[in-house]
Amino acid sequence: MSNHEFNLGTDKPTLPFNAKDVLAAAFRYKRTALLCFFGILTGVILVAVFQPAQYRASTKFLVGEGRVDPVVTTEANVVSQVKPVTEEDLNSEIELLRSPDVLSQVVVACGLDLHKGRLDFLRGNLTKDRRIARASERLAKDLKVETVKKSDLIEVNYVSTEPQEAAQVLRVLADAYLQKHVAVHSPPGQFQFFAQETDRYQKDLGDAEAQLKQFSQQQDGVSPQFSRDITLQKLSEFRASLQQTQQEIASTSERIKTLEKQAGVTPERITTATRESDDAQVLQSLKATMTQLQLKKTELLTKYQPTYPLVQEVDKEIHDTQASIASEEAKPLKEQTTDRNATYAWINEELAKAKADYSGLQAKATATQESIAKYETMSHDLEQKGITEQDLLRTVKADEENYLLYLRKREQARMSEALDRTRILNVSIAEQPSVPTMPSNSPLPLIAGGIFLGLVVAGAAVFLKEYLDPSFRTPAEVADELNIPVLAAVPQGANSYASSNGNHNGNGNGFGRDDDYSVAETSSVTSTGRL
Repeated sequence: MSNHEFNLGTDKPTLPFNAKDVLAAAFRYKRTALLCFFGILTGVILVAVFQPAQYRASTKFLVGEGRVDPVVTTEANVVSQVKPVTEEDLNSEIELLRSPDVLSQVVVACGLDLHKGRLDFLRGNLTKDRRIARASERLAKDLKVETVKKSDLIEVNYVSTEPQEAAQVLRVLADAYLQKHVAVHSPPGQFQFFAQETDRYQKDLGDAEAQLKQFSQQQDGVSPQFSRDITLQKLSEFRASLQQTQQEIASTSERIKTLEKQAGVTPERITTATRESDDAQVLQSLKATMTQLQLKKTELLTKYQPTYPLVQEVDKEIHDTQASIASEEAKPLKEQTTDRNATYAWINEELAKAKADYSGLQAKATATQESIAKYETMSHDLEQKGITEQDLLRTVKADEENYLLYLRKREQARMSEALDRTRILNVSIAEQPSVPTMPSNSPLPLIAGGIFLGLVVAGAAVFLKEYLDPSFRTPAEVADELNIPVLAAVPQGANSYASSNGNHNGNGNGFGRDDDYSVAETSSVTSTGRL
């Protein structure tokens, strides 16, 4: 009962299963284990020896914050913002590397579509597009693209049986990827757009300047706004003059009325001297007549009686003459000296002058109103021309600003495309692919893997045969399967116990095998194999 413990006081024994049992099973099926192990190892060695040499080429891309493309906008000044490289940026660049169009370019440039696959003979003749598509799929599987931890580097590996081809594939891939990066991150047709807009605004600027020049020539080189200002100044002066003339007309009219009123009450002449005197010539004539009558009366009285009619007639004449003398002496002659009235003359003169001024002021007012109307028309016309000139100036200024703006934008776009063409990008090749000199598929890892696989397969085969074998080999199996206590287990020599019971190699009833045990039972039991 070596290495086996039995508890006789209990219903079930305590029979541990140890490493010796495992080794015993391995030795029982050592032929199967050796065949599996050496068969797999031989196959792996043959594969390692006869497999073609594979060469691994690698390259690395650095995604940095070098240059950010300018924003396409109409603003004159654009502030470019640089953002740090994120994991999303790296993943985006990886997807660009693995994009179908990039892989197609690599396939066509390197002739990968001409390589024959293992199953291509079953598919028959494929079209060129189908060959390129299948070669692109194979290339996508063969390319190993991954980011380097804690860095902004992207590493690309490619394995090929030809070292030159491995390096060439990565070189073409790098060129195609950089072109794809430029096409994706640069606005398409940016330079052409700004060039077209620049030419268009240059033409518009030339047309606007020509229109402005023609308009200036029509105005004799004088700005309508300047002429309008002068015209408005003249118009203001004429309006002030008209207002003043109307005031003078009103004042002159009132003066004429006053002068006419004064002329009606002012005498034309005035007395300058007054003198009273007798009419000496009449009195003298009357006195001479009186003397003659008195002499005649005296002469008649000498001849005739006072009652004589001739004498009475002379007396009557004397009496009349005396009455005439007395009447002349009672009414002396008044002599007045008159002269032209200066006030009346001044009034007439001022009245005539005022009437003349009134007529002149009316004519002046009429002419001033005509001038005002003319200048108003001119000012309106110049106002419209000034608006037209302002529109032309604004058009010229706007076209000039747009032309200069798009000229700067065109230069920026030209510089951007020039930088793109010279590969001044925020993605650069950090490690150029080189032609590998040593194969990457060493046979040692494959042989080591074959040894491990052989051991696993051999163990699995032993376990499977052990599991499928219906024989009892340990007391534990007897106790478990038959559910009876085991009193003792005695190891036997090779085939001794099995031959005495008519069993060989576990075939038939019993425990058969080289290391079977003899078991003494507490009751008579016939073993018929696994129940």
